[in-house]
Amino acid sequence: MSKKEDKYTAEQIQLLEGLEPVKKRPGMYIGSTDSRGLHECLREIVDNSVDESFAGVADTVWVTLHKDGSATVKDNGRGIPIDKHKSGISALELTMTKLHAGGKFGGGAYKISGGLHGVGASVVNALSSYFRVVVLRNNKAYYQEYKEGTPLKNVSSAIQKQLDDWFPPLWNVKLDENQTGTLTTFYPDKKVFNDIPFESSKVKSLLKDRAYLVAGLSFHLLDEIKDEETNYYFEGGIKSLVEHANRNKNKISDVIYVSKDNGEISCEVAIQYTDSYNENVKGFVNGINTIDGGTHVTGFRTALTRAITDYTKRQNGNGNGKDESITGEDMKEGLTAVVYIKMPSEALQFESQTKARLNNPEVQGFVSTTVKEGLDMYFEEHPAEARKIIEKVSLAAKARLAARAAKDAVLRKGALEGGTLPGSLADCQSKDPEISELYIVEGDSAGGSAKQGRDRKFQAILPLFGKVLNTERARLDQIIKSDKFKNLIIAIGGGIGEQFNIEKLRYHRIIIMADADVDGSHIKCLYLTFLYRHMPEVINKGYVYIAMPPLYKIVQGKIVKYLYTEEEKEEHLKKIDGKVSVQRYKGLGEMNATELWETTMNPEARILKQITVEDAEAAGKMFEMLMGEEVPPRKKFIQTYAKMANLDI
Repeated sequence: MSKKEDKYTAEQIQLLEGLEPVKKRPGMYIGSTDSRGLHECLREIVDNSVDESFAGVADTVWVTLHKDGSATVKDNGRGIPIDKHKSGISALELTMTKLHAGGKFGGGAYKISGGLHGVGASVVNALSSYFRVVVLRNNKAYYQEYKEGTPLKNVSSAIQKQLDDWFPPLWNVKLDENQTGTLTTFYPDKKVFNDIPFESSKVKSLLKDRAYLVAGLSFHLLDEIKDEETNYYFEGGIKSLVEHANRNKNKISDVIYVSKDNGEISCEVAIQYTDSYNENVKGFVNGINTIDGGTHVTGFRTALTRAITDYTKRQNGNGNGKDESITGEDMKEGLTAVVYIKMPSEALQFESQTKARLNNPEVQGFVSTTVKEGLDMYFEEHPAEARKIIEKVSLAAKARLAARAAKDAVLRKGALEGGTLPGSLADCQSKDPEISELYIVEGDSAGGSAKQGRDRKFQAILPLFGKVLNTERARLDQIIKSDKFKNLIIAIGGGIGEQFNIEKLRYHRIIIMADADVDGSHIKCLYLTFLYRHMPEVINKGYVYIAMPPLYKIVQGKIVKYLYTEEEKEEHLKKIDGKVSVQRYKGLGEMNATELWETTMNPEARILKQITVEDAEAAGKMFEMLMGEEVPPRKKFIQTYAKMANLDI
């Protein structure tokens, strides 16, 4: 058989010019085209304004989220230059329509900035159906409008009526009043982002973080959709950021602050330990939140481990000996820290345009030395606090070792007993995890109906009756000792904690099925807490679901209708005449096998809610607040939202 010859000539070579590369592969520039990517666009524009503050020429940033889905960012900086560039076009147009064009390449306009690549504003322009920039300079207002990245006309002068139409009166944008700054409005392209809206909570978090990081810089947020104004201004810097993060926790130490500036790199670190079990470490570079860490965070972790282990050895009288019982993992429990680096923009090395990870190798050693020296001095001057931290770390080490022993026992049980699965598990016939489902069912009664009604080919049933341990308040060794969780861990098959391997997962649908009442909701929350804290990958991959059993069964003659809410029932009853029978399900145990299959387990008819986490930090705080030991914040939450809840009691 002769091989077909494909044509591959110069005609197949494409040259993408201007902003076309962004339109072809937006994910390469903003990470994704979901909510995260949308807010990345806003961050790029906001950070351009923050860079003006780093340059010492701006002290206020305004952000407005408009009802039509667009956003506007204003600062009182110098304003983007509008004069003609040597390329023949306005510097403003060049900046907005050409990749790698900007004032952050060593030209002297910016010593410190969040980006070097010169692609931020131009990328946002490329991904906007409409984009407008107004520059206030020389007692005039210059503007240019764009459609999908293409200028509609040359840079022009705006009149006062245009400014009044474009901007809220609160901003007081006026001509001939020596005002300077840049005002950027963009409407995200629906062909890229669909109908995803800006979320007020995410924008608030973005602005609040930058307000903490840049002392003296004010942020004003106007949310026209919610008709809400929010202002942020902090003088305490990253110490205040740590204090805010731990405001509802029991602190076992004061905020430890260390800093150093060698003329090229400035390093600030704030550290505090609480009695919680979770870690919250944030890294920032020139105001940018490096969500994936980098060399600055690595340097911090190395120094923290060395400082605590060295101090422990000195206290134990074995200064040169090795303490194998304490590791870097033990330092994480209850740790809140912020690592903030400032350095010349031309020296920055990020992993990608999204700036999620810092790659500068020289930063790691500098941060490590700074933190080690600072902590050594602090521990010597504050021995009482040092002892509390050591006790916290030592307790975490003991728990880790106990958990490892219990975990090994669980793993051995699955491996050495011929892959023995829990006796209560009714497994499915399929060995393909992509089509296999595991139902975690509340109660033996519902479990029995589920086993009878399921499709044995791909549906497995694991009955786990009664309420389980609240894993937000327990260490791993306590969790593994629980028979319910031990059975669940073995059934899922991927292990737990650091040793979790998603490739060994036995099911790609893990479905929590509980009664549609208050107790059922609590049980669902307890299992979600366990999965989020100890198997987060199954949630990140979209493998976790909540089954939605019906609340009502309505029978009229031979017609049977299952309804899932009170509203659905009332609406349905309005549409029918004659005698009907209405059955209210109080629990899964009231359904026979056929009913459970038809309503809750049949893939063609069932309703499943997929559990997803867009903002891991926000989700972590919510779990901590709802399931943690601190009562006041939980009480406040309930009092605030109780009127919105529909509790089935």
